Amino acid sequence: MQIKDRTWLEKIKYNQDGLIPVITQDEETGRILMLAWMNEKTLKKTVDEEIVTYWSRSRRKNWTKGEESGHIQTLVSVQLDCDGDALLLKVKQRGGIACHTGRNSCFYSELDKSGWKTVEPVLKNPKEIYQNE
Repeated sequence: MQIKDRTWLEKIKYNQDGLIPVITQDEETGRILMLAWMNEKTLKKTVDEEIVTYWSRSRRKNWTKGEESGHIQTLVSVQLDCDGDALLLKVKQRGGIACHTGRNSCFYSELDKSGWKTVEPVLKNPKEIYQNE
């Protein structure tokens, strides 16, 4: 999605750390896969290469989703909310696994009367996905 004119970046309002929250949605199923963060550099890279790259707050570095697991996210579209301070990415999720726990979505816990309940199965053991774990 090479966009030479970068004026579209002017509408984005980053927080004090230079980050914007990103909700990632499976384009095919509509399922919310994860919430992550981007800075201007990762957003430009994602749009230019059509492979999603985020900013890891814990590791303090850019990371391309799936660089270790192979479960990359191919960009379909980018939407900006009305305040300009949140993004919605629609993606094609390779392998059906977006969460580092081996599940389809990071949102696999649901609150019920007895507390948090796991409502989504592990599709693949993380030890089989990540050699370092």
